Amino acid sequence: MTVIEPRRTRPAKPRTDSRLSRYALPVLGLVAATALWWAISAVFEVESFLLPSPTQVAQAMVEQSDYLWDNSLVTLWETLLGFLLAIAVGVPLALTVTASRVLERTVYPLLLMLNAVPKVAVAPLLVVWLGFGQFPKVFLVFLVCFFPIVISTAAGLSSTPADLVELGRSLKTNWWQTFRMIRMPAAVPQLFVGLKLAITLAVIGAVIAEFVGATEGLGYAIVASGSSADTALAFAAMILLGVMSVVLFYLLAAIERLCVPWADRA
Repeated sequence: MTVIEPRRTRPAKPRTDSRLSRYALPVLGLVAATALWWAISAVFEVESFLLPSPTQVAQAMVEQSDYLWDNSLVTLWETLLGFLLAIAVGVPLALTVTASRVLERTVYPLLLMLNAVPKVAVAPLLVVWLGFGQFPKVFLVFLVCFFPIVISTAAGLSSTPADLVELGRSLKTNWWQTFRMIRMPAAVPQLFVGLKLAITLAVIGAVIAEFVGATEGLGYAIVASGSSADTALAFAAMILLGVMSVVLFYLLAAIERLCVPWADRA
């Protein structure tokens, strides 16, 4: 009699390689990009007012650290305030729109028209309407973030699996219970997709607003340094804007892993 032994499966290897690549590859890409930048400026002997070297940009960041820090805080505040305002208005609007087919057909075309308007063209008008204070900058950030948040939330609420809805009906759940326990949890991953897209656009919106009628912020620092041919300072401000976008994006990604652990595929 032949005895069939059970097939032995090898234990799963720890996923340290994926975690290592998660942090090592971005650093490697940053080092490679910096080396390429330095090589272009050195080999072709590009004038510093056209393309400053990484060392010149680092020197500008050190020498004008206080100036850059103060303007970074201004841009960060405008970005966060406009982003939070877009969440406070966009999510309830998406809930309202998905609750009524009539509202969806009425409001969606207006949202598409609003999103199609170039935000660069709106910035000067906001200065005329709202003045030269900080509110026009916050409002432009709100306009940039509003559409992705509304669309992603509405898409998540509209794509709830039908079997889950039927399960709720079989358990005699009311509208609020179905929304709270089924539809909203199913929409949260899609909501975070819109939030992560909106937070990167928020930084862009803040800079665009600061290009027009501003006296502070990293966007104003770029314009001012460009008029004085201080290209190294302009590059330093742009690098800080990139760092700000990356930090805010991954901060949202960390919050997503806490709120939606089942959507983490890493």
